[in-house]
Amino acid sequence: MAHNILFTGASGYLGGTGHQVKQYGAEPLVANLNDAEDIHARIVDLNITIVFFLVDAYTAKHQPSLIQALGQVKAKTGRDVHFLNTTGAKQFSWHAGMPTDAPLLDTNPDLYDLQRNAKSPRDFVDDPVKANGVVIDNAERHGVRSYIFALCLVYDRGEGFGNKTSIQDVSIVQAAQGARQVCAVDAGDPTWPVCHVVDTATLYLQILRKILAGEEIGYGNGYYLASSGPIAWRKVYSAFAKALFKRGVVRDDQPKQVQVLLGGKCLFTAEHGYQIGWKPEYSPEHMLEVADEEVEQILEGLQENKDKANIR
Repeated sequence: MAHNILFTGASGYLGGTGHQVKQYGAEPLVANLNDAEDIHARIVDLNITIVFFLVDAYTAKHQPSLIQALGQVKAKTGRDVHFLNTTGAKQFSWHAGMPTDAPLLDTNPDLYDLQRNAKSPRDFVDDPVKANGVVIDNAERHGVRSYIFALCLVYDRGEGFGNKTSIQDVSIVQAAQGARQVCAVDAGDPTWPVCHVVDTATLYLQILRKILAGEEIGYGNGYYLASSGPIAWRKVYSAFAKALFKRGVVRDDQPKQVQVLLGGKCLFTAEHGYQIGWKPEYSPEHMLEVADEEVEQILEGLQENKDKANIR
C-alpha cells in the first residue's frame, strides 16, 4: 500500500509554491498549523503516514498535534507511521551549551540526554534545544517513528520553485550593508558544519527512500545532520568581504572583528546519513569557491524583497 506523505513548509527554500507543486504530481494542502484540531483531522482523514516537518526549527508548538494524529492513523490502519522534525546545528553548538571539545557525531547515543540537560548561555536557544526532546517523547508515546534532521550553514541558489536563498549567509550580507563592513565574530578559529542546498535535499530524500522501502534506519534517538564537513567562519567572512567590496557594498575587503550572537563553534558531525547511503556531492570548501555568486544572489534577493531576507 502506498504512503500518503505530508511536507509542511514545502514552499520555502527547499520547496516551492502550493500552486506550482502540482506539476510534480503532489497535491497542495492549505492548512493552518495553529488550528490543531483541523490539521489533526486532515492527517487522519487522508491517512497520512509520513510527515516531514520543515516549517519551524525553533519550537515544539505544532509538532505534538501532528504526531498524535499519526498515532491515530497507525491505530486505524495498522501501518508504521513516521515523523521527521527539522532542527538546526545551532541546537548542537556552544550556543546551546553542547560540548565543543571534540567532534559530536550525529550517531552519538547520548544526544537526547545531552540536549535534555544542556544549559544554554543564550536564553533564545533554550526552547529550540528542548524542542527535539519534545518531539521524540511525543512520538514514543504515540507509537510514531521519529527522526531529527539538522540543517547547518546551507548555501547556494535553491533549485526548486519557491524560496531561492538560505537565511544564514543572508544575515552576513545584511549586517555588512548596515555597517559598511563585514563583521567577523568570535576569537580563535571556530568552525561550523556546512552543506550545499542540493546535498541537504538529497539527505531528506534518502531518508524518505529508506522509509518507503521499509528499511530499518535509526529513529527515536535518530539524528541526521546534513553536512559535508566543517568550514572556518573566518574563511566565510573573508570570501564574502571580497565579494562585497568588489560590488562597493563595504569599505574594504578585510573582515572586522566584533563580538555578537552570530558565528559560534559547532562540532556536530555528520555520520548517520552516510550510514544509510547518503553521499554529498559538494565539499565544504565549495562554499568558498562560489562565494562571489552567492553574494550576487543574496543582493538580488534583498533588492527584490525590499531588503528583507528570504527565510526557509
